[in-house]
Amino acid sequence: MKNLLTIASVAFMLLVTFSCSTQNNIPSANIARLLESNQFTFMAERANPMDADVIKAMNSLPGGGGSRILNLDSGYTIEIRKEKLSVTLPYFGRMYNANMDDSKNSYRFTTTDFTVDKKQGKKGSSIYTIVAKDQQNMRTIYMEVFKNGKTYVSIDSNDRQSISYNGYIMENTMLKK
Repeated sequence: MKNLLTIASVAFMLLVTFSCSTQNNIPSANIARLLESNQFTFMAERANPMDADVIKAMNSLPGGGGSRILNLDSGYTIEIRKEKLSVTLPYFGRMYNANMDDSKNSYRFTTTDFTVDKKQGKKGSSIYTIVAKDQQNMRTIYMEVFKNGKTYVSIDSNDRQSISYNGYIMENTMLKK
């Protein structure tokens, strides 16, 4: 009976340990292939607002911690294809020209008029500079992709403060025709 209890507690601890850790199931060879093709999807896991007022408001909420990092639900992405750039990211921070339409206050657009510049970063990372030419409020998206697939994204805009996101890259989903 004592052995059964020990085995059950060890199995429970292993289950908790592996289920709570962030996992990146993409092999490094696949990441290298995605970076060579310059076609992948960034999946945002956390948002890092830069505005001190947003951070103060987050900390004043019940259960709000001292962190300035917001955990995001799945579905917030930047999808890069040869012919199309799709951005669906939330925005938290100060806007200088807010829109009455709430859907236009976040980063939600699709464009075919964009440029992607890639260069090597430190320690084997790849740094992408993305400019959407037909978006009047967005200047540049900076994306640093590390060897393990983890990615840091920073967005500079004309009408709002900068914001950054942490996440990972994955393969683009197939489009249905």
